Amino acid sequence: MQDNTMLWENTLQEIASQTSRANFNTWFKNTIIIKHDQGTIVVGVPNEFVKEWLLTKYHKAIVKALRDRDESVRAVEYVITKPEQAAQQQKQIQQQKEEKPNEQPLLELSVSKEDNLNPKYTFDTFVIGPFNELAYSASQAIINRPTVYNPLFIYGGTGLGKTHLIQAVGNTYKQKHPGVKVFYVTSEQFSMDYVNAVQTNKVNPFKEKYRKYDLLIMDDIQFLSGKEKTQEELFHVFNTLYDNNKQILFSSDKHPHFIQGLEDRLRSRFSAGMVVDISQPDYESRFAILKTKAERQHLNIHPKSLEYIATHVQGNVRELEGALNTVMCQIQLKQKQLSQQEIQSLIKSTGKSKKNISIKDIIKIIAEFYNLEEETLYEKTRRKEVVRSRQVAMYILREDFSISYPLIGRKMGGKDHTTVMHSCLKVKEELKNDPEIHNEIEKIRSLLSI
Repeated sequence: MQDNTMLWENTLQEIASQTSRANFNTWFKNTIIIKHDQGTIVVGVPNEFVKEWLLTKYHKAIVKALRDRDESVRAVEYVITKPEQAAQQQKQIQQQKEEKPNEQPLLELSVSKEDNLNPKYTFDTFVIGPFNELAYSASQAIINRPTVYNPLFIYGGTGLGKTHLIQAVGNTYKQKHPGVKVFYVTSEQFSMDYVNAVQTNKVNPFKEKYRKYDLLIMDDIQFLSGKEKTQEELFHVFNTLYDNNKQILFSSDKHPHFIQGLEDRLRSRFSAGMVVDISQPDYESRFAILKTKAERQHLNIHPKSLEYIATHVQGNVRELEGALNTVMCQIQLKQKQLSQQEIQSLIKSTGKSKKNISIKDIIKIIAEFYNLEEETLYEKTRRKEVVRSRQVAMYILREDFSISYPLIGRKMGGKDHTTVMHSCLKVKEELKNDPEIHNEIEKIRSLLSI
């Protein structure tokens, strides 16, 4: 196993290849691994802003990069460490001298080894709005009346608070029902556990482990796509828990009907209870999220600044928090409130323009949503499902990205611009009377973070 210094240097090299130099220098300077114990990596960071940004923006990338280099890594935590302390700790690591770090800051984010839940995810810090109120209500229902919706399947685009919500369910469930066995796991971790069990001839202990819980929470179910053996094992786990009236809770970035590479029998079981979505937050919800976040961190920021961010950052919750952290970093550095012009400049420089996504990427996402191969949308075919998907793609390219009719036609297999115009008009008319296509387009927009 490589030492902590080398492990972090190699990890940062991969992160640097995935982000701009400016962002990398801003968020990864003066960071270091200060502890590696029983699969948990503790990363020292210089301040609260960096800690929050790494958690919300880069956490998954950090975990993946670390696991690629050390398979024993199971969790990553962040603590605030002054630069001089980090330098001293690095020296001590290199000299292979052990010194226990201050354990107190870890209490805030320590993940329970028994249930894998992070105690920071609670309903006290969860902002409820029209975009997530149905998912919230369904979550409360299974806490108060277990198995009323079984399974409960929550889906929505990335960064909308799904993990926060389902872990809050787990934490609250434990408090309300003392003695129950709760476990949170990502589908990726479930798959890794299964593979390891097969390789080490410990399949029976694996089966026993996942069949003993009163509430099993599985995050990011879409990553099971194409993993046939893992899906088969999950199918049997599901049946055992369900038959014994145990609650099951799933999350995904899309509706189970639109997850490619998923067995029909699992798709059917995912849809058998209640399926609810979390959409993009509206302005009022965005403002409430920012206000709650600022108050929780005791940030001194003018309400007008929050209004500006809420108005101009129309993406997901994670993007909102990222914009807020960027503004607060500047306020902290300059020791004064920022002008509207300064905030506007910051938001423009850090915000993700929807025009940065390529036409090809848009078409690919839409094809995946409809469970089709990307190439089929370019083909000359009158298959009903292909024609409908192609028309929706043309409509979104025109309405949301302002692509010209001729260019859309060229990119969609050499169609005439009048064909594109007809398709867009057809979708517009259907939107007036068909709630199904309206829901489909909103879900696609969520995937595109529009």
